[in-house]
Amino acid sequence: MSKPTRHSGKSSKGTRQSGESAAEGERDMQRTNLMASSSAGPSPLEQHRRRSRVELTEAKPEKGAKAPAARKVKKTLSPEDEKLLASLLSSEQDFIDSPAFYEKDAQKKIYDEAPEIPKPDTSWYHPVMDDLSGRTRTIKTAQQVILTGAQEKVLFHQFNFARYCIWKVQQDVWATPSRKPTPEQADDILRWYRISDRIREQIANTNLALVLAMAKRTRMSEVDFADLVSEGNMALLRAVDKFDAGRGYKFSTYACRAILKAFSRQGMKLSKYRQRFPTDFDPKLEKSNFLETKRAGFERDAADEVKRIVMENRADLTDVERTVIEHRFGLENGHETDKPMTLEQVGQIIGVTKERVRQIQNKAMEKIRLELEANFLGNAEAKAALAASRKAAEEADQPSLEQIMGLAH
Repeated sequence: MSKPTRHSGKSSKGTRQSGESAAEGERDMQRTNLMASSSAGPSPLEQHRRRSRVELTEAKPEKGAKAPAARKVKKTLSPEDEKLLASLLSSEQDFIDSPAFYEKDAQKKIYDEAPEIPKPDTSWYHPVMDDLSGRTRTIKTAQQVILTGAQEKVLFHQFNFARYCIWKVQQDVWATPSRKPTPEQADDILRWYRISDRIREQIANTNLALVLAMAKRTRMSEVDFADLVSEGNMALLRAVDKFDAGRGYKFSTYACRAILKAFSRQGMKLSKYRQRFPTDFDPKLEKSNFLETKRAGFERDAADEVKRIVMENRADLTDVERTVIEHRFGLENGHETDKPMTLEQVGQIIGVTKERVRQIQNKAMEKIRLELEANFLGNAEAKAALAASRKAAEEADQPSLEQIMGLAH
């Protein structure tokens, strides 16, 4: 067997070197493209991180570890989650205790190994619409979900175990000096709360027909049907929170008594209201017209005072000004006429243009206003202005009606 020659060995080594150089060239090209794309703008992953406000920080590798440790993800809660977390930590979580919560692998047995519970369909539930239209919607049997005692026990165990987990995290948080949850504890509280709220809603939706049936059976003429159903729904939710499935009773038995008590309380409230307010509600009585009546009476008194000022000439009106006011506002003979004269008609009477009548009217109205505000409304500034105007009038020479008519002719 002949040995391979040195030439063949050199050629194979050269082939490997050429392949490695080609791969290195491809890697350089990829690095160049990556640098170009990064210089053009942030990558889609970076954009997603910025939108969701997630900060990724590399953890320091432990001593002796070859591979770096996993990265830690720090999330910031939304304002809604922060309010919900503060509300959950403000008071101790209530729950119905059970020995099953303290067994080994309790969470796995209660959730993972539990049978699947059918969920209800509430598309048929429109009690207020049915009541107003005067017809009753038939409930299809296929849409109704009637749970057995075992199924109810599974749901209530899941519901109360979630509330128990919230209570447990609360105790851990309150045991610390700061009494503030860590990000992991906050995430656990919110997660268990959403689980309990979802199961609570499922139980309530399953028993909505119970509230509707009880409301129609105990129909009260003095209570509105919508208010009755609303009170029954609130009683149903309170019954879900207080029911102990470990005693072996059906939830419908407990909920019926709670709903009937709620109806009874609603009737008692209405009877007390009827005793205090025996008359029926009248929307017209809800609107108070005191201010309108007060304003209308004041306007009538002010109008009568203006008439007296003109008739008694307490504003020191000249004959021309008094004639213009009486004819313009129909105050001849001390009472109003049906049709007051226009500016042109008054101008024909006193022999001047309608523009001159407007000027005389404005001057007379200013005198009347000052007299009204000074003596009827008690305005100090108006009194001073009235005194100044009277002093100026005494110094000036006012022409009489005969003089104006003579000048016109």
